[in-house]
Amino acid sequence: MEPVRIADAGQGLRHVFLRDMVLAASIGVYPREHEARQRIRVNVDLAVADASDGVGPDDLARVVDYGLVAEAVRRIVASGHVRLVETLAERIAEACLLDSRVMTARIRVEKLDILPDAESAGVEVERRRR
Repeated sequence: MEPVRIADAGQGLRHVFLRDMVLAASIGVYPREHEARQRIRVNVDLAVADASDGVGPDDLARVVDYGLVAEAVRRIVASGHVRLVETLAERIAEACLLDSRVMTARIRVEKLDILPDAESAGVEVERRRR
C-alpha cells in the first residue's frame, strides 16, 4: 500500500499542519514519570478535503482552523496522565477526525528529554476517515 498523500490536487486535498508544538505533559509508565511533567513535541499533518476550485471566499468557516486543532491538542495533553505516547497520538488523531473535512490525520508525539543520547523518542500514527 502506498502512503497517503497529504496534499493532492488530483484528489482535492489540502495540507493543514502544526509543527513542533512543545508542551509539558504528564506521560509515562515509570513511577518517576508520574512525579513531574515532561516536555513533548507534537506534530500534526491533516489531509483536508478541499471543495473549492481555486481561491474560495476569505472565510475561516470554510477551512479547518489550525488554531482550533492546536487548542484540541493542548486540551488533550492537559486532560490528565497518559501512560503511552501511542495513546496520546491516537487521542489527538481521533479529535482531528471529528471534523468531517479531515480525511487523514498523521500525528507524531515525541518525548524530548527521555534518553540522554537521543534528541527524542516517540511514535507516529496515521488514521483515515472510514
